[in-house]
Amino acid sequence: MTRVGRVERTTKETSVVVELNLDGRGEVSVSTGVGFFDHMLDQLGRHGLFDLTVKTDGDLHIDSHHTMEDTALALGAAFRQALGDKRGIVRFADASVPLDESLAQVTVDLSGRPYLVHAEPEGMAPMIGADYDTTMTRHILESFVAQAQIALHVRVPYGRNAHHIVECQFKALARALRYAAEIDPRQTGIPSTKGAL
Repeated sequence: MTRVGRVERTTKETSVVVELNLDGRGEVSVSTGVGFFDHMLDQLGRHGLFDLTVKTDGDLHIDSHHTMEDTALALGAAFRQALGDKRGIVRFADASVPLDESLAQVTVDLSGRPYLVHAEPEGMAPMIGADYDTTMTRHILESFVAQAQIALHVRVPYGRNAHHIVECQFKALARALRYAAEIDPRQTGIPSTKGAL
């Protein structure tokens, strides 16, 4: 069974191509033009052991918002495509990942229903580098969830450094998605009493 997704998304604001292999080895090639976001997508692929290729050309002369939003939408769609009918998957998973003084706790349900709960410390620095607005983390996750059609709960109970607070969220998300998407050798059908996810 090959669990891969490929999505092309083109608008007047961006052109995005995402390729994702859920059963990869963490080989990542990412280029969005937003340095810190590239770093976060690299974390997602490497710690999820997903092979991930992302190429985005966006209207960065305006700002980085459309580039990150549309990339997250395409990534979510590729993830949903790669899951197929979800036969045999674990479905639920959680992961806690520290990064120095920060801790992220992530729980996922590959439910077919998009829902996001997101809580991170108040008063974070507004920017990381020149082009990553820290308020975008929630919006990136919202966009991903909307297309992946998963329930995602992200909680950062404490943290001080904005880089660490955001990065541990992506690392924990990677691990939780990896565990939830894994094939359970004891699960022969779709893990739902409804018979569909």
